[in-house]
Amino acid sequence: MSMDKAARFLKVSRERWTEDYTELYEDRDEAERLYPELKLPKRATKGSAGYDIYSPIEFELKAGEEIMIPTGMRCLMDESAVLLIVPRSSLGFKYRFQLNNTVGVIDSDYSYSDNEGHIFIRFTNDSKTGAVMHIQKGQAIAQGLLIRYCITEDDDTEEVRNGGLGSTDRK
Repeated sequence: MSMDKAARFLKVSRERWTEDYTELYEDRDEAERLYPELKLPKRATKGSAGYDIYSPIEFELKAGEEIMIPTGMRCLMDESAVLLIVPRSSLGFKYRFQLNNTVGVIDSDYSYSDNEGHIFIRFTNDSKTGAVMHIQKGQAIAQGLLIRYCITEDDDTEEVRNGGLGSTDRK
């Protein structure tokens, strides 16, 4: 049986990456140095449902701390696909590492926003044991799941997105 292919991961432009990274971490030189090393998501095995999403930076997160990670990637998808982002199971078990919005929902039209559809992930180390998390640059920190979805027969939405978080609710 062949798998249904519905998307492609791409890096955002060097300019977009540098602007977004510098806004978060105030280090333009580091942003420029990191860009060529950005890793696009990959499945670990033939039977993997999720695409591993890798950290572009090394970081340490103490219990109760959070971090915003610019991934440097975007996802071009068929109109009937959505990318769901969830934490890696192992990090969830060890640290209660979790996305601040519980599950990231990346709509197919997000890639065409002014920000090139740059995907960010905000995490919290919610460890109840005080465990400190150490993440290496290039380590898998989340998984992306591509899912097909349906719409209702009477759906007549014609609105067009331009923006990220919360943009589809702004009128």
